[in-house]
Amino acid sequence: MKKIRAAIVGYGNIGKYVLEALQAAPDFEIAGIVRRDANNVPDELREYPVVEGIENLQDVAVAILCTPTRKVEDFAIKALSLGINTVDSFDIHTQIADLRSRLDAIAKKHNSVSITAAGWDPGSDSIVRALMEACAPKGITYTNFGPGMSMGHTVAVKAVEGVKAALSMTIPLGTGIHRRMVYIELKDGYKFEEVAKAIKNDAYFINDETHVMQVEDVNALLDMGHGVHMTRKGVSGTTQNQLFEFNMKINNPALTAQNLVGVARASLLQQPGCYTMIEIPVIDMLYGDRETLIKHLV
Repeated sequence: MKKIRAAIVGYGNIGKYVLEALQAAPDFEIAGIVRRDANNVPDELREYPVVEGIENLQDVAVAILCTPTRKVEDFAIKALSLGINTVDSFDIHTQIADLRSRLDAIAKKHNSVSITAAGWDPGSDSIVRALMEACAPKGITYTNFGPGMSMGHTVAVKAVEGVKAALSMTIPLGTGIHRRMVYIELKDGYKFEEVAKAIKNDAYFINDETHVMQVEDVNALLDMGHGVHMTRKGVSGTTQNQLFEFNMKINNPALTAQNLVGVARASLLQQPGCYTMIEIPVIDMLYGDRETLIKHLV
């Protein structure tokens, strides 16, 4: 069996879990890791090429982008233009449709495939929401996150000028409304009030109740656990009072990484263009013979 050669682009929390997921997947091999400081190679990467640009790796079929959300488009464009498929966990919900449209044109031009917003939310949760709506087309779905650490929100806080270290916790208030609890260490010379205002005005936080607090040691608070509880109450045909619930407690970066590896596998089976997870057949994300999977899962 010819294995899928995958590159890991970015080696933070998600990148480390993607490495583990690829090592555990029998149909993948790691083509290399792209990181800003290619001279800084941790022990677990010493058997793989570590480079500063994806163009320096050989025979890459798919690039798994483990970069901050706001860097995804730049890295995706570069890889897609080289004819390399990309998958990412872009997580600013309101910007996904526009990003998909832009990447779709580039992917089709270079005969490549991009699967965007493929973490757990947006991502696998999107599939569950779509299934719930298919089962009850008329109704309301509430998605409640947490309590737990939000990777995307935490990365966004770390990018704010004056922030030395950060943690953003998501607290569910019910009916899809959330409170953001943000804990920061401040760099010398910065005023807390100004930094807190910049955080609250960021697109990640501006629509939620956000509390920013200064702490001495963010690491003392870190916990990668997170979760989601989705509820849909609706109508099947003309029958009222259908109630569906979906609940899970997770390690945030580990689930994101596993979903990225699944859609990386699926990317090899799609026509050129850009997709979200609800557009991809779930069976394409799974390893194994299709007939066997059908017999096992249907």
